Amino acid sequence: MTLNAPFVVQGKGLHTGLVIEAEFLPAPDNHGYKFQRTDLEGEPLIDALAENVVATERGTVIKRGDVQVSTIEHAMAALYAAGIDNVLIRISGPEMPILDGSAAEFCKKIEVSGVVEQKEDKDFYIVKQKLEVRNDETGASIIVLPDTGFSVDVKVEYDSPVLNNQYASLDSLDDFKSEIATSRTFVFVREIEPLVKANLIKGGDLQNAVVIYDTPMEQAALDNLADMMNVEHKEVSEFGFIQERPLTSSNEPARHKLMDVLGDLALIGRPLKGKVIATRPGHSINTAFSKKIRKEIKRQDMQAPIYDPNKEPLMDNNRIRELLPHRYPMLLVDKIIEKGENYIVGVKNITANEPFFTGHFPQEPVLPGVLQIEAMAQTGGLLVLSSVENPELYSTYFMKIDNVKFRQKVVPGDTLIFHISFMTEMRRGMAVMKGLAFVGEKIVSECEFMAQIIKTKA
Repeated sequence: MTLNAPFVVQGKGLHTGLVIEAEFLPAPDNHGYKFQRTDLEGEPLIDALAENVVATERGTVIKRGDVQVSTIEHAMAALYAAGIDNVLIRISGPEMPILDGSAAEFCKKIEVSGVVEQKEDKDFYIVKQKLEVRNDETGASIIVLPDTGFSVDVKVEYDSPVLNNQYASLDSLDDFKSEIATSRTFVFVREIEPLVKANLIKGGDLQNAVVIYDTPMEQAALDNLADMMNVEHKEVSEFGFIQERPLTSSNEPARHKLMDVLGDLALIGRPLKGKVIATRPGHSINTAFSKKIRKEIKRQDMQAPIYDPNKEPLMDNNRIRELLPHRYPMLLVDKIIEKGENYIVGVKNITANEPFFTGHFPQEPVLPGVLQIEAMAQTGGLLVLSSVENPELYSTYFMKIDNVKFRQKVVPGDTLIFHISFMTEMRRGMAVMKGLAFVGEKIVSECEFMAQIIKTKA
């Protein structure tokens, strides 16, 4: 999905103090999240992906070459929660505006803009086994468990009489705007001086942050901090939260940490299916987890489809025989288990009784590679035929095969899962498709091919 219409936010940056404008624009399929620095020559682009993260102190910073953008997490969380996959953010400075320290303004603007569905099917990263990233020094961890949907649980722990242990959860992204988006960033008074000396939080004030006072300080020292921040003096006599507006909830800090987790998970570049459990999270551990997933995506761009043998197929063998002219021993698709507008998933169970094993090879039965390609083509034929009326009247023929790769042998006992997708729109009965064959989680073969459907029956 992408935005229906552009929108603009403007405000000062939390760390630079600069007044910055960010324009959010609709983007085409497969664009992803990109930031464009309009204040620099050539207006360079940076992909908002985990491998481009270069710093995580008090915010997430992405960089490409000499160009960087910081404090992107709140905007990213709002986009991710809205289901937006493709957007261009044109920004007039080195960091996103902090606004009121939450994601509320981004959510409001997205709601007014609206979102539109795009042609490409949403490409989820599906968690199939427990994944974990841990920092033993800090006690921080991100654990993600398999689940049919997406949810987040966050636990925060601080050595503070004001903010000790808190918990927040989000069971559905639909609830992000009402439950999480208004939660503001926070800082301890004792952290302010080191941050100022590190040339950070130049734009911080009580309008865009919750300040936590939990360590005794003389009023003169507090006034000195206010002068360093160029904000008004404020008398503080007891421990607690200091802010212009009341807390949005008793666990606002934990909810804000959940927001940060979402914003950093958006850097995976794909929506996640799984249950996230974050303990003492921060941008460092969040982005370390996203980087781990990105490495897996780079290793194998597409995950194996989920195959539940107990689930009723979309097409069984009888329906396939109605659509395809192939018969024994050349019908190489047993059933279809999933289909979208642009893709299809088929299954072929390999048994020792296959006729080709008699000669290929008697002492070491191996499924011929050309038959794997044929099976993918048959699965692709079912995808193509699903786009026409009265598919029983048509046949599908190979026109071309390219970029064939065989990565691992297929033997009796294996279950082949085929994922076939359109590479281009079908024109004049011609379709270009990409096929992947999996055994378990591994790709065993792949190819690109062109096919044509021709009406063969009156």
